[in-house]
Amino acid sequence: MFGEWSYLAMLGFVILASFWLEFVFRLRVLRDPKRLLKTIALVAPVFVLWDAFAIANNHWFFSEELTLGIYGPFGIPVEEYGFFIIIPIAGILTLEGVTNFFPTVKSWIARIKKVGK
Repeated sequence: MFGEWSYLAMLGFVILASFWLEFVFRLRVLRDPKRLLKTIALVAPVFVLWDAFAIANNHWFFSEELTLGIYGPFGIPVEEYGFFIIIPIAGILTLEGVTNFFPTVKSWIARIKKVGK
């Protein structure tokens, strides 16, 4: 459907599906770049090594029909490097969003009741 833009479209969907949580629930995750960098720095090297090993040993590959065809170090598509950044951030946003859901909704209900009085 999206051809060579498929992988980027998937990453865009992840952004749309999770980044709104930052603003609706006022999570402040994106306002703490040090925290994000630490998280990404912890997981990204493992992901890169895992991908490099799997590609080198033909365990998996990335379709040229579904990626832009731009490759970084270790023959890993640029979209996959974006994955290593976007997915950990989306994970943190989702975890924080779920954690803050009930307290936030509770405060919204309290405000509505206060306005109604």
